[in-house]
Amino acid sequence: MGNMTATTARRVLLAAPRGYCAGVDRAVIAVEKALEQYGAPIYVRKEIVHNKYVVQTLEKKGAIFVDETEEVPEGSIVIFSAHGVAPVVHEEARQRRLATIDATCPLVTKVHKEAVRFAKEDYDILLIGHEGHEEVIGTSGEAPDHITLVDGPQDVENVEVRDESKVVWLSQTTLSVDETMETVDALKERFPALISPPSDDICYATQNRQTAIKQVAAEADLVIVVGSKNSSNSVRLVEVALGAGAKAGHLVDFASEIDEAWLEGVTTVGVTSGASVPDVLVEGVLEWLAERGFGDVEVVQPMQESLTFSLPKELRRDLRAEAAVAAAEAAPAETL
Repeated sequence: MGNMTATTARRVLLAAPRGYCAGVDRAVIAVEKALEQYGAPIYVRKEIVHNKYVVQTLEKKGAIFVDETEEVPEGSIVIFSAHGVAPVVHEEARQRRLATIDATCPLVTKVHKEAVRFAKEDYDILLIGHEGHEEVIGTSGEAPDHITLVDGPQDVENVEVRDESKVVWLSQTTLSVDETMETVDALKERFPALISPPSDDICYATQNRQTAIKQVAAEADLVIVVGSKNSSNSVRLVEVALGAGAKAGHLVDFASEIDEAWLEGVTTVGVTSGASVPDVLVEGVLEWLAERGFGDVEVVQPMQESLTFSLPKELRRDLRAEAAVAAAEAAPAETL
């Protein structure tokens, strides 16, 4: 080993930031707290976050995941996923007398509010995003008559608007930053009066994870992104890594999905994870790599993250009430 030059030594470049964002953390904790507070079963409409392991773990604790509101028994508790829902879903829940806990990420809610505001002002809204993604369905539902989906730069030529002087673009929060700007540029060419949202809709976590993996990818023979196939931001991380110079890139849910053949001729492996991925899954990948001679791990961290969100208001209310009751019960009788 001693005569191996530093350049051929096997190493792992571990991207940071990676993994859980503030919105995912909040949504997962919301389901756990609801189970503790109200007892199982707690119904969740759609996957709370797009991660196989997280969903399986919560199912074991008593969460029941459904696709449609009508699958939730009348009068039960339902949690809306981090990706947000259209107003009609809130209406369906009211009709079924469901108690709702809305775990929509606040950064998604921000985009919903932008959609409502621009629709009120009668703009044509060009929503950049992936057709069929839950977040896009939710945002579109805020103003279906005003919103046109633009699914990437190649879709721009198909866009039709009523008034070219009143057009705004919004986007899904989990897209490729570079590709989205490419789409925006193409839209601006067609519609010079196009205005932008008050602040970029792609969220901080998506942007930071892409920035970090770009830095890693430039030096990597192979990039492994931990994440699920239906996780938009995780799929984008593979694309961004390949675009930034990684020789190969793969998305895996678990270490067991890694193919040893990927390591042939590889000296540098880049590792990151999508915003709905718990770090235990990344640790599993690092252990798998260490067993195969890739034990030298260097963290590449272009920026720090510190954002957190408070729990959904419906839960905070009941947790506060419970704390107040507990405090009263704990107090000595004469002070009551």
